[in-house]
Amino acid sequence: MPIDIERIRNDIDWIARATARADDGGADRPTFSANWRTARDYVAQQAQAAGCNVRIDAAGNLHARPAKIQWDQPIWLSGSHVDSVPGGGDFDGITGVVVPLEVLRAAHEANETLSLELIIFAEEEGTTFGLGMLGSRAWVGEVNRERLATLRNAEGQSYLEAGAAHDVNPDLLQAHHIRPKEYLGFIEAHVQQGPSMWKNEQPIAVVEAIAGRHQYRVTIRGLANHAGSTAMCDRQDALVGAATLIMQIEGLANGSSGRTVATVGQIICKPNAVNVIPDEVVFTIDFRSDSNTVLDEGEQQLRHLIEQTCTRRGLSATIQRTEAAPVVRMDPRVCDALHSAAVRAGARNVPVTISGALHDAAILAPHLPTAMLFIASKDGISHNPNEFSRVEDIALAARVLHELVSIRGTK
Repeated sequence: MPIDIERIRNDIDWIARATARADDGGADRPTFSANWRTARDYVAQQAQAAGCNVRIDAAGNLHARPAKIQWDQPIWLSGSHVDSVPGGGDFDGITGVVVPLEVLRAAHEANETLSLELIIFAEEEGTTFGLGMLGSRAWVGEVNRERLATLRNAEGQSYLEAGAAHDVNPDLLQAHHIRPKEYLGFIEAHVQQGPSMWKNEQPIAVVEAIAGRHQYRVTIRGLANHAGSTAMCDRQDALVGAATLIMQIEGLANGSSGRTVATVGQIICKPNAVNVIPDEVVFTIDFRSDSNTVLDEGEQQLRHLIEQTCTRRGLSATIQRTEAAPVVRMDPRVCDALHSAAVRAGARNVPVTISGALHDAAILAPHLPTAMLFIASKDGISHNPNEFSRVEDIALAARVLHELVSIRGTK
C-alpha cells in the first residue's frame, strides 16, 4: 500500500497557509478559533473522501473511521491535535494527525479496509484554557462539566461556551466517554521536540515512557533597603538568595539521572527598582524525570536546598507544589509491536526513548494499551515558527502505523 509523500506535504502546507500568522510568523490556532476549526474541517473532509464516517464527541474531539467498520467494533486509534501555542510551528500536533489520515487514504485507494480510527483531540496545548489535554481528559472522564465550566479563554468564555459552536455538549459528556472495549490500542505520532534524533540521524523512535513532572512556586522573602547605604554584610537580598538557589537547582538536575531536567521559567522580583535591595522574589520550578523515585527524592532535596540557603542568608521561604504528574509507562507489548512494525517498514536504527513533554497519550495510557512514535525534529526546535520535520520521516511513520494496524485489519 503506497504512502503518498506529496499528499502529506500538501496537508501540512494547506493547514499552514490556512492559518493566520502571528507577528513572528508563527501559527496561531487556539482551540475553537476559526483557524482551529478550518484545520479540523479540512481533516474531516479528507477522511470522508477516503470513505470514512466522521463524528464529533461531546468533548469536541473528532473521530473518523472506515464506513465499513461499525462504531462499536474494536479498532486501533491514532491521532493527535491541531491546536497550537501562540506563534507556534506547523508540525507540532499536525504531524500526528496527518499520519493516520494518510494511512486511511492510502488504504482506501488500495481497496483495503483497515481497523484504524483517526482522532483529533481538542485543546492539547493548554494555552487557550489554562489546562492541557482537555479534550482527552474530558473523553476519559478525568474532567467533568463543572470543571470545564470554570476554564476560560482570553475572551472570558468557558470551554463549554466556546465549544458549543463546535459540537461540545455538556449534557452528553458522560454518554460519550471512552469505551475501552471498542479499541485495540492507541498510537500517537508526534515530533520529538528534542534534538537527539536529528543529531543522530534517527528518523523515528519508539517512546516507552512519558516523563513525570513536578512543578513548584517558590517565594523568597528578605528585607528591602537602600542600595547605596546598606553594606554587603548587612543585606537580606531575596534576589541573591533566589539566584543562588537557581544555580543549585541546575546542579541538582545534572547530578540526577541523564533523563532528569529542571527549569526555572518564571521570575518575579519586588520591588523591582534600580536602587532598592529586593525583598521578595517568586520563581517557578519545572522538574521532570523518567523516575518517580527521582521526582520524590528531588522534592526533598529542593526543600533542603531552599531551607539551607535561606537560613544562611537570613531569608524566609515558602514552596508550593502546583503539579505532580507521575511517570506514564507505555504498554510494553504495543511498544514491541511498534518496533517490529518499524523494521518491517524498512526503518533502520530505531531507538527507544522517553518523552519529556506531556501528550494526549499520557491521558489515554491508563485506559488503552498505548505507545508513541516520535519523528525527528530539526535541531529539536518546537513551539517556534522554525519548527521542521522531514516529510520523508513523516511518511515513514505512516508506513510503520500501517504495518502495525494491518495485522489486525480486514480486507
